Amino acid sequence: MALERSLPQVDLSEESQSERFARKAKEAPYVPIGLAGCIGAVLYGAYQFRNKGEMSTSVYLMKFRVVAQSMVVVTLGLGVGYSMIDKYLLPKFHSAESKKE
Repeated sequence: MALERSLPQVDLSEESQSERFARKAKEAPYVPIGLAGCIGAVLYGAYQFRNKGEMSTSVYLMKFRVVAQSMVVVTLGLGVGYSMIDKYLLPKFHSAESKKE
């Protein structure tokens, strides 16, 4: 038995940019968090680049790339884990609770 979620019907012709962003944030709450994290990482990287000391630019950029890729992998793992829990485990708990009552 597959659980299907229906998406709300929205008239896109009358939607402003802020309304669209708010709707997208409600549909996928990790997107704004991911965007904020991306902007934060870029700002932190720019700050660290200015204060890198004697380290060569190529070595610094390689280190920054590895850190950025690691953060993407961790974020994807957390998102997939949350989706799996939400889709498979929580419905089982809710159905078990309703059977007890």
